Amino acid sequence: MNTVDIPRTAAALSDAWCSVLLGQVGRAGVKVLRMDGRPLEPEVHDTAEALLVVDGELRLVVDGSEVEVRAGEMCTVEAGVEHAVRPGSTGTLVIIEHVAPTAWVY
Repeated sequence: MNTVDIPRTAAALSDAWCSVLLGQVGRAGVKVLRMDGRPLEPEVHDTAEALLVVDGELRLVVDGSEVEVRAGEMCTVEAGVEHAVRPGSTGTLVIIEHVAPTAWVY
């Protein structure tokens, strides 16, 4: 059994918005990153992702609608849906998403 101090791990990352893979459960990867208030350009993924805010707030535009996800809340973004981070997103974010077979750990 492995335990991870998620806020401490995110705080130690040298670059905000650069995630690190904490582990895998089946084909799902669990990543953490630090949000620093900067907006990010819109993006679309081939697979769905779950965005869990550990602390702080994630401000998004998802498929044209503004969404605010607070500490302890989670938002899911379906595959193929455009989403972008709005200014003011700060804190710790956990991302759960499908991991490509080439990245699987055996």
